Amino acid sequence: MIFEVSLPLYLLIALILFSIGLYGALTKRNAIVVLLSIELMLNAVNINLVAFAKYGLYASITGQIFTLFTMTVAAAEVAVGIAILISLYRNRDTVNVDEMDTMKR
Repeated sequence: MIFEVSLPLYLLIALILFSIGLYGALTKRNAIVVLLSIELMLNAVNINLVAFAKYGLYASITGQIFTLFTMTVAAAEVAVGIAILISLYRNRDTVNVDEMDTMKR
């Protein structure tokens, strides 16, 4: 049994993922949680790209290609972000974003 997923369902899932990611990025103080929340928001955008590529006015593969590009950039961003966090943790023994204000001083 195969059922068709409609565009509003894709958009609803993307909205929920983006909202969770936005909440996490704005309210949490742990840098790892903030990084993961940003990844959730990027995945919500990817869902929208694929959904509009499939159900859009001119259905094409462009959305999937942009999604692959976004996933590649997100993977690079996570690698750099984790490297920065590991370096900060080694120097300061914390991942709290409130204590990462070296540039302000």
